[in-house]
Amino acid sequence: MEVAPDGKVISEYRDPLAHHDQNHLDDGTLLYTALEPMTDDQAKTVEGGIPNSEAYDGKIYADTIKHVDPKTGELLWKWNLADHLDRKQFPLQPIYAREHYTLINAVSYLRDGNVLASLRSVSAVIIISKETGEVIWHLDSTVVAQQHCATELENGNILIFDNGALRHHTSAVYSRVIEVSRETKQIVWEYTDRTFPMAFFTPFMGSAQRLRNGNTFITEAAFGRMFEVTPEGRTVWEFINPHLATYKGLDAKELEDIGFDYASNALFRAYKYTPEEVPWLTLPSPAATP
Repeated sequence: MEVAPDGKVISEYRDPLAHHDQNHLDDGTLLYTALEPMTDDQAKTVEGGIPNSEAYDGKIYADTIKHVDPKTGELLWKWNLADHLDRKQFPLQPIYAREHYTLINAVSYLRDGNVLASLRSVSAVIIISKETGEVIWHLDSTVVAQQHCATELENGNILIFDNGALRHHTSAVYSRVIEVSRETKQIVWEYTDRTFPMAFFTPFMGSAQRLRNGNTFITEAAFGRMFEVTPEGRTVWEFINPHLATYKGLDAKELEDIGFDYASNALFRAYKYTPEEVPWLTLPSPAATP
């Protein structure tokens, strides 16, 4: 959906099985995540997850990535996870229902034309060949833990909000933001809370944005906190969402199922913009006012 500053809907594209993420590209097309049911034979190969937790119709729904022209509805490119992802290499983690494999929560094009995706319920970040559909690069659950918001940086590295739930080899839960070398898969920069790592943690959602000044803008989603840190990890700006709300249109059982049966100030993702990037918000200085 494209929305004007005054809230008017300019354009929209509907897909009843779309979920989590979409990118409105410069040429007006749309890259987004959706779902399709797996065949019975494909579903049998999915490993892990909560036993007997398939969808209401007994199916497992697998992610797809679609690139469409929202004005005409033309499908420009499509990737079916069920056809390309090795289920043995990427099993569902034990807390996840088997109804959805693998819960892609971020998708974007890389500068080389391939596709970057974050797969939450198997704790993996992958790069997909646009030409063949094959997975040509990945980080697995030994590096990331139920992560969000994988993005490519100007230097070619990958920035990731690493939530930290079910992290290997530790009983402590903490979130972090990591910058990973695409070439070596090594973590070349990391942010955790400087005083007490567990003080920075969100079990779901979250985002990280590298700013032009080299700082990183972070959303600690579950607690409605947005803050900016320097490369050394010093916090230079912070804001906590003061507004509490509940999900509307859901009954008590549905709210309990998604973990939001309470008033929350949670934020899925946030970005910081310069005045030049949002000119309609730029107000004239007092001296320039007639």
